[in-house]
Amino acid sequence: MHTERSGAILSQLQSLLAGIYDVPIAYDVAEFLLTDRTCLPRAHGANLADEQVLVASEADGLEIGVFLEPRVLEHLTQANPIDALHGGNLADYWTALEGVSHFIYLAFNAMHDRPVSLLELELQAEIDKYVGTMWLLRAQDPARFPAEVHNALFVRAQVDVTLAGARIGLYRQANDYAARFCRCLSATLRSRETSARALAVAELRRFYRLSEQRKVRHIERTA
Repeated sequence: MHTERSGAILSQLQSLLAGIYDVPIAYDVAEFLLTDRTCLPRAHGANLADEQVLVASEADGLEIGVFLEPRVLEHLTQANPIDALHGGNLADYWTALEGVSHFIYLAFNAMHDRPVSLLELELQAEIDKYVGTMWLLRAQDPARFPAEVHNALFVRAQVDVTLAGARIGLYRQANDYAARFCRCLSATLRSRETSARALAVAELRRFYRLSEQRKVRHIERTA
């Protein structure tokens, strides 16, 4: 079934990010997948975004749901980016990866009893889309370093004003900080030297665990 296949792809994306950042999560994002927009709370159902994460605070922890537009999942089952990432499935890959990124980051910080701001969540998701893309492309073609990914993600891609609403400034800020961080990181990601790649991984894992304020200060100081 397409639901099972798309859930398996989301699990693969979770494994990709969890491996990069060394953040094993006991929960599988596929088990939290929502695909029926009509069943979402009114405010979320009225939002036409292809990806949304729903969070509710309960007495025993957080309740999380990851909504993805069925069309996005259908496209990914027809062209799994884990097997081959290309221009035809890149946009849908970014949409799905953003949802997975939000899920992992929320779950990881909940495990450590740490609150997460919206800016922090969006900043990490933008970084994850860049790093996850580079990771897959290098794995699929080790001889190629696609420099155009940075422009495609941070320059040519535009925040949808209609969907972002009053949060447009926050999303643009997250995009700008992520662009600066990833530009600095690209030199070590570009290298074929094992030591340089190890440095990139160490930097990513350290940054992942910083608070929002420390993330912002790090970027402003170094990028």
